[in-house]
Amino acid sequence: MPDAHAEFERLLAQHGGIVGKVARLYARDADDRRDLAQEIATQLWRAYPRFDERLGKFSTWMYRIALNVGISHLRSARSARTLLPLDEGGLAAKAAAEPDDRAGALYAQIRELEPMARALVLLYLEDRSYAEIAEVLGITEANVATKLSRLKTRLRAQLTGVTS
Repeated sequence: MPDAHAEFERLLAQHGGIVGKVARLYARDADDRRDLAQEIATQLWRAYPRFDERLGKFSTWMYRIALNVGISHLRSARSARTLLPLDEGGLAAKAAAEPDDRAGALYAQIRELEPMARALVLLYLEDRSYAEIAEVLGITEANVATKLSRLKTRLRAQLTGVTS
């Protein structure tokens, strides 16, 4: 049986982009993104003993936890706790990185959405299937399709300055 810590580190490295993307959507500045990325990694590690690969993919499970932490982060005042830094080239650095101009404009619009809509758009942009999005968010596939259609129309209008 593989060492749980080593296996967790391997899976986290393989899917670490999820942490950075969630942190960019749910935190406003680089310091806050680093703190949020660290909190997500901490919560993933705490929950890892309950992960069962027979019940779903690691990335789906990881999104569910990361999005819950991100949404909780929005709802609470910035934590006064002192957190230990992540490794220099790791998740914190990826989460703090600023996206390019076009992606930055899109992220700015997405940040203005309510938390559940942010999660929906993020999963869509990750090319997740409607079934996987529904599983992560706990809604039906039909609800995913309806909400995404409305959100895409809204975001397109905001980014192009065209209203319908």
